[in-house]
Amino acid sequence: MLNDFWDTAPPAYKYAVFGGMGLTALGIIIIVLGAVSSNPSLTFAGLPVIGAGLIAHMTSLMLRGRAVRKALKEAEKRK
Repeated sequence: MLNDFWDTAPPAYKYAVFGGMGLTALGIIIIVLGAVSSNPSLTFAGLPVIGAGLIAHMTSLMLRGRAVRKALKEAEKRK
């Protein structure tokens, strides 16, 4: 029986995905606010926040890949 992708994901993956999306969104908001207010330092301050969001997202991909490999290995042992 096939499970939904999100149902089989480990909790660490879910936290990393939502954290990455949140940080990326926050960085975009900071950059837009800096551009609207003509404040270049605020605009550049948003870049590391977006970078942290991308790193969190890449971490979530690694966590999910590890969980999938583990599930495949367990399924192979059952056969």
